[in-house]
Amino acid sequence: MKMREEEIEKLRGVVRDCLSKHLYSSAIFFADKVAAFTSDPADIYMQAQALFLGRHYRRAFHLLNASQIVLRDLRFRYLAAKCLEEQKEWDQCLLMLGDAKVDEHGNVNDTKDCNVMYLDKEGEDREINISSAICFLRGKAYEALENRAQARLWYKAAIKADPLCYEALECLIENHMLTSEEEASLLSSLQFAPEDGWLSSFYSCLIKKYDKETVVEAKFTELEKQSCNINPSDPSFICTLKNNTDLLACKAEYYHQCGEYQKCFELTAILLEKDPFHMKCTLVHLAAAMELGHSNELYLMACNLVKDYPQKALSWFAVGCYYYCIKKYDQSRRYFSKAANLDGTFPPALIGCGNAYAAQEEGDQAMLAYRTAARLFPGCHLPTLYIGMEYMRTHSFKLAEQFFMQAKTICPSDPLVYNELGVVAYDMKEYNKAVWWFQKTLSHIPSSLSEMWEPTIVNLAHAYRKLKMYHEAISFYEKALTLSIRSLSTYAGLAYTYHLQDNFPAAITYYHKALWLKPDDQFCTEMLTLALVDEARRGVDPRNESR
Repeated sequence: MKMREEEIEKLRGVVRDCLSKHLYSSAIFFADKVAAFTSDPADIYMQAQALFLGRHYRRAFHLLNASQIVLRDLRFRYLAAKCLEEQKEWDQCLLMLGDAKVDEHGNVNDTKDCNVMYLDKEGEDREINISSAICFLRGKAYEALENRAQARLWYKAAIKADPLCYEALECLIENHMLTSEEEASLLSSLQFAPEDGWLSSFYSCLIKKYDKETVVEAKFTELEKQSCNINPSDPSFICTLKNNTDLLACKAEYYHQCGEYQKCFELTAILLEKDPFHMKCTLVHLAAAMELGHSNELYLMACNLVKDYPQKALSWFAVGCYYYCIKKYDQSRRYFSKAANLDGTFPPALIGCGNAYAAQEEGDQAMLAYRTAARLFPGCHLPTLYIGMEYMRTHSFKLAEQFFMQAKTICPSDPLVYNELGVVAYDMKEYNKAVWWFQKTLSHIPSSLSEMWEPTIVNLAHAYRKLKMYHEAISFYEKALTLSIRSLSTYAGLAYTYHLQDNFPAAITYYHKALWLKPDDQFCTEMLTLALVDEARRGVDPRNESR
């Protein structure tokens, strides 16, 4: 019995419909019959696709590998490699994808693939370049083989081959494979189609955001204005990205980066009501809750995540955050380690582990965690920064300075790095240098000054006081008091500066304010006594004293 072409085409339609309805066994059954009737490479590919989606990876690979076209049609080769990926046969996966070289800029030199075909009868008008997908798969294979340097190059090649390959950019950003400058450089090199201007803007919001507040807010505003009229007959029916969850999650991440934790927490809370399982938003929400000390919120989040996603690193990271927040560092370290073991490409888990060790002053273990994070995530400056902080704790100031400078190279626009450089210069008694670094810190703060930066202003005032520049010191102490009125260090510093200027009444006033915050402070108690004695002496007439 010979089937007519229209009957075969009808069967192909049945296969496609079964796949769209996730009826994979039915799809495999009918695809097998279509391929038997026609022996057409496109139908063999459709059968392999049905087998792959039905999780019959070995059978799909065998079918593709048995066809003579597998090494000449990129679709066949790519799907065969995907089968090997699912079986975690990474070396074989790379062999199937073929030999190719990639340079530091993500440009591919592939001489052996010059005679390949790409046959796709069902191709969409706008599809992702198959070469981009192949580059991305190579990157995943190299990352699984722990060759992160090659993985980084292939991910760059994937996004350069087709800017629509978002997964490649996501891996580069989420796994901190690029420095902030490299991210910006890569983004500027992408060739977007004229209609993809919005995508370019969106990508610019995804990368590290250490620009000034006006610059970043302008990016968000530009994206929020992007609109699309999906109903031409009704001009008022316009859709925008203004309330898009991904975009708002980026904005929340920026607020967290600026130290506006309450603002960040409020935004993520609203977003999680709308989309409770948005993973990026969940991570930012956890970070904000940690900074604000909301242990109850962390407990609820951790319980829900462990219940819904027991195999995800984020779930156990949330448990670690809860224990860290309530200062149970042993338990927090255990859960951070569990998160890191579940997903070796999850930076917060390793950094959290290091922080838990550091909180218990277990420096060697903290250093080990930070060094591992620095090696695995070369684009993240935080592990290097924390290594410097650990050296500061042990008074190894020169080593600390080296690591802070290294962190500055990775991320030259994070104000926290400049603050730590100022602190280490101050501790080495290089006060002019300290002033310079603290001033650089203030110039790099992206938004208006908040309480988060009060210690930097106080440190700057201390440095000015050490240089005997008392008027400048007093000016910055007073500026610090506008941000926080409950800082012992500020009142004590201001009192001592007035004392050095022989302005005893002002000194006495501020020593009293400092002691109101901490009545048993030894320095302020002793200096208050001296100031009172000095004031009493100055109030005695020398002529009367001589009698």
